[in-house]
Amino acid sequence: MSPRILVAGASMAGLRAAEHLRSAGWTGAITVVGDEPHMPYNRPPLSKEVLAGKAPFASLAFRPRASVADVEWRLGRKAVAARLAERTVRLDDGETLPYRGLVIATGMRPRRLRCPGPLAGRHTVRTIEDAQGLRTELTRPGARVVVVGGGFIGCEVAATAVGLGAAEVTVVDPLPLPMVGPLGQLLARALLKRHEERGVRFALGTGVSAFRGGERVTGVVLADGRVLPADVVVESVGSAANTEWLEGNGLDLSDGVLTDDQLRAGGRPDVVAVGDVARFPNARYDEVPRRVEHWCIPTDSARHAAKVLVARLTGADAGVAPFTPLPAFWSDQHDFRLQSFGAPALGRDDTRVLDGAPDGDVVVGYHRAGRLVGVVALGGRSAVFAAARYRAQLLQHSALTA
Repeated sequence: MSPRILVAGASMAGLRAAEHLRSAGWTGAITVVGDEPHMPYNRPPLSKEVLAGKAPFASLAFRPRASVADVEWRLGRKAVAARLAERTVRLDDGETLPYRGLVIATGMRPRRLRCPGPLAGRHTVRTIEDAQGLRTELTRPGARVVVVGGGFIGCEVAATAVGLGAAEVTVVDPLPLPMVGPLGQLLARALLKRHEERGVRFALGTGVSAFRGGERVTGVVLADGRVLPADVVVESVGSAANTEWLEGNGLDLSDGVLTDDQLRAGGRPDVVAVGDVARFPNARYDEVPRRVEHWCIPTDSARHAAKVLVARLTGADAGVAPFTPLPAFWSDQHDFRLQSFGAPALGRDDTRVLDGAPDGDVVVGYHRAGRLVGVVALGGRSAVFAAARYRAQLLQHSALTA
């Protein structure tokens, strides 16, 4: 058998890794293993266009480049154990795959609430099947929907549910404002107002203690004693990294897979991590390793990690600069968009309006030690275009060299 690079994870990060391995000059075998039965597909529309019925499920599939036509796909198979010293990965069907290089791209899974009560009627949004099941329930007349978690997915699902005509939509979150973690108070307050004006209710500053119902959920018991009637519950309470299969190899798995600034895991030159599961330092800001769950990171990290891994395996291991991406995200909710460039969470203590006003189209700048580290637009097309003007400024700086 020719030398193989094994890609563990067949979502967007896995596909991009395979494509960029070819672009970087790898001509040997590539095998991609993924636990879902589908070829890689686009996840962000699941909580928006697809859930709303505006885009068919078939439209989600990525179109792989011609360069990966010879890649072997092991779909519906899950990596359950690895022996990095022996360069092998065992799958859930008992097969053991040897490799010369390993790309860790196993991503995240939704966290679930551990509260007493029935499971039927409770949903997460991560896979095609998740979205299909949730859409069926949201389109039932008179649905009363409770969304637990006021982050990206929670706010998007709440907006979609209102658009589908749900009788009641309530977002529950222990924090005082929706999306206050990534956005800070100024924009989070503006976001709350927009959602409330469009019919979303909020129960903030409290959590969930139990679910009511027999075989199926009929209500949500809050920590403050209130009970919200519910026909459908959506749990959007964060994600957990799919790293259990890597245990026992001396890697730091405390929050995803810790890597160096070249995306190499545990100091091993033959193992890299990409996408949501990678926790890496970014010298654009500081030396603190962080995971970044934004849509651009799978592609950006796969491109960089592929160069690093192929250079090592082909004996040309030199000249690859550290990985210093500029994160970006967007979120469509109701009739407005959030668009971000940089790392606004690092500058929440110093936010300034750069364009517009919070009650209309607005662009907010986030500063750390007086330096702009992120911008977020809230509103329509003009706000998004205004935010993009700051991208070049954000790209100029590196905290470690400034």
